[in-house]
Amino acid sequence: MNEVLSRLFTFSGTGELLALPFVQNALIACAVLGLVAGALTPLTISRGMAFAVHGTAELAFTGGAAALLVGIGVEIGAVVGAVVAGLVFGLLGLRQRERDSVIGVVLAFGLGLGVLLLALYSGRASNKFGLLTGSIVSVDSTNLVVLAIVAVLVIGTLTVLYRPLLFASTDPDVALARGVPVRFLSLVFAVLIGLTTALAVPIVGAVLVLAVMIAPGASAARVTANPLLATVLAVLFAELALVGGTVMSLAPGLPVSGYVAGIAFLCYVGCRVVARLRGRRVAAA
Repeated sequence: MNEVLSRLFTFSGTGELLALPFVQNALIACAVLGLVAGALTPLTISRGMAFAVHGTAELAFTGGAAALLVGIGVEIGAVVGAVVAGLVFGLLGLRQRERDSVIGVVLAFGLGLGVLLLALYSGRASNKFGLLTGSIVSVDSTNLVVLAIVAVLVIGTLTVLYRPLLFASTDPDVALARGVPVRFLSLVFAVLIGLTTALAVPIVGAVLVLAVMIAPGASAARVTANPLLATVLAVLFAELALVGGTVMSLAPGLPVSGYVAGIAFLCYVGCRVVARLRGRRVAAA
């Protein structure tokens, strides 16, 4: 047991590893992803789309597996798969009662197809494993360029449409009555989720993408109802999980996804404790 713990939390040689170019690329990618994911997660929580993120991750995984098979960049395949998923969810699952069933059907199809494509791929096994659990080694200059382009697109769109998106997320019926294009915004937001999820899959893997796309927003929602403050906190939690998890995973040489998910979970538990203590103080007063 002591050996396991010592390997999980060893930091010997981390300083030397931080000087390596691929590690620096991974940290830059994590910082950009933390900004984009943190900005989107409060709206994702408000719209009740946590399950949609999971379904989108499976289609991003399918796209990445297809890219491996045909010999193109995994990040390009992941983006295409995630955007297709976002459009499908936006078009077919706009109503709350339909959304879960649509996502479940598409998720199962995407996961099954992705497993089949990986079975047909005859390349390195580490590439297959990386799609599921993430790999900082896979982040290179090409990934960074795609990441930067998608990040600018997502943040720019979110900046322009933030107020109507927030209105449509918190009270869609009233927003529709006021003339807000709720259907169009649902499609746009689904695509934004798809793009951001596609960025997360190569880094943290399809299995634990929820640690990046849901946990920061869920944590922030426990301690504040202010949309701006919730967004700031979600970005901080996402950066802490991604950058901190990557640094912690370097010396042990273990998959980064476990550390990212662990830190994100601790942030969520901490926020629940703070909310519980605050509620007790209010009740006592």
